[in-house]
Amino acid sequence: MQRRQFLVASSLGFAGLKFGSPTHATPSEPSSSRPGKAKSTILFFLCGGASHLDMWDMKPDALLEYRGPFRPIETSAPGVLLSEHLPLTAKQAHHLAFVNSVKGTVNTNDHHAGYYHNLTGHVPDQSFVIKGNNRTPEREDWPYIGSVVASRRPQHPNLPNAISLPHMPSRAPYTRPGQFAARIGVEHDPMYISGSNEEPLKFQAPALVLEGGITADRMTSRFSLLDQVNSARRCFEETANTTALGQHQQRALSLLLSSQSTSAFDLSQEKPEVIERYGKTVNGMSLLVARRLAEAEVPFITVFWKGDSRKLAKKCKSAGSWDTHGNNFKCLQEDLLPEFDRAYSALIEDLADRGMLEETLVMVTSEMGRKPKIGDPRSGGTIGAGRDHWTHCLTDVLAGGGILGGQTYGASDARGEYPIDKPVTPADIAHTVYHAMGINDLIAYDKLERPYHLLENSKPLTELF
Repeated sequence: MQRRQFLVASSLGFAGLKFGSPTHATPSEPSSSRPGKAKSTILFFLCGGASHLDMWDMKPDALLEYRGPFRPIETSAPGVLLSEHLPLTAKQAHHLAFVNSVKGTVNTNDHHAGYYHNLTGHVPDQSFVIKGNNRTPEREDWPYIGSVVASRRPQHPNLPNAISLPHMPSRAPYTRPGQFAARIGVEHDPMYISGSNEEPLKFQAPALVLEGGITADRMTSRFSLLDQVNSARRCFEETANTTALGQHQQRALSLLLSSQSTSAFDLSQEKPEVIERYGKTVNGMSLLVARRLAEAEVPFITVFWKGDSRKLAKKCKSAGSWDTHGNNFKCLQEDLLPEFDRAYSALIEDLADRGMLEETLVMVTSEMGRKPKIGDPRSGGTIGAGRDHWTHCLTDVLAGGGILGGQTYGASDARGEYPIDKPVTPADIAHTVYHAMGINDLIAYDKLERPYHLLENSKPLTELF
C-alpha cells in the first residue's frame, strides 16, 4: 500500500465511505453489561490458510498420504500434542486452548469467503460465488469482529479502538472482505499501520506523520479554518456523512498532535533481548507492537501475517504466505513454522511474564485449514507435495482473557477432514471473543432505527473459561 492509500483508509475515512455507510446500523452506547476479563484482544491471522494438520491437530495414525512426515511432540500441557516444528510454542501450551472442531465451510472453498466467514462470523452470501475474487468489501457487509468491539468500548484517549498491522490484505484491487466496519459505520474501521519485510523494526502510521514542512501549529491553523468552512456548510446540509467526516477530521488532528499516538509503534524503546526473542521479522515485530498496544489498552489489535513473495512464491506455489499449494512440508519446516513459533511463543511468554495475559485475549486463526489428502493438482499432484484449500475444518487457538489453558475443545475425524465432536462455527468463535471482552449487547440499528442482532444463531464457548 502506498502512503496516500493508508492515509485515506486510516484517518479521514474517505476510502471507508466505500466500505461502510455511516447512516446505517448506528451502534448503541458502549455496553454497561458485566465486563469480561479481557481489556484487549490480539488477533493473529495467518493469511493464506494455515495447515491445521501440520500444526495443531496432527493425525499420527492416519495413512501417510494424509498425515505427512511431521511427528507430534509432547508439550507443557499433559495430553496436548503439537507439531515437532513448534518446540517453543509447545513450552507455552499450558496457556493455550485448542479448538479443533471449527467448521468454516464456505460456498467457494476459497480465500475471500474464508476471510469474511472467520473475520465476521457470518456465512458468505451468494455474491462470493458470482463475483469470485472481484467480491471485494461492500458497505452492507457484516462488520469485522474488531470493529464491533471498537464500537462497544469507550473511545481510547489517544489511539483508535481498532488497529491492524502490518498490511491490509490483499493487494488492491483484490482487498479481502470482512476486515472493515461496513454496515456499522466507517468511524469504527481499524486504523492500518504499515510494516515491511525490508525494514521489520520500522512501523509507520502514515496518518500520524506530518510532512512537507507542515508544523503542528500550521496543522492546527488549517483545521481551524476547515472547521469554519464545515460549520457554514452544515447550516445548509446536516447529514450523517458530513458528521462522520467531521469526526474523522477531529480524530486525525488529535492523532497527529499527540506524541502518545506514535510512541506505541517505536520499538527503539524495547530491550535488544526482547526484540531478539520475538525475531527481527515483520511478523515478529508486529506482535511486539501488538503487545505494546495492549499495554496501552487499545481494545482490538489485529496482526495479519505478511508473507515474502520474493522468497516463497515460487517455492510454495502461492503468494508467499500460508497458502501452501506446493512443497507444503518444506515451506512449513524451513520458513513458516520457525518464524511463527518464535514470534507467537514470545508473545504468549511476554504477556504472561508481565502479568498481562489474564486481561489480554490472544487468538490465532486463518481463513481455512489445508486439505488432508496431500497433492494439489495446481502443483503437480502428489509429486508437488502441496495441500489444497480446505474450509471444512480448521483449528483456532485461544489464550488469556479468562481462557483456561492446557486444553483441547472438540475434535476432527481420523483424517482431519471434518469436525466430529463439539463442532463449532466461526460465529461461535466470534461470540467467544465478545464474551471474553464483556460485550453482551449485540443489538445495532439500521438507518430507520430498526434493531437487529449483529450475530444471531451462535453462542460463546463458555466451557473454555
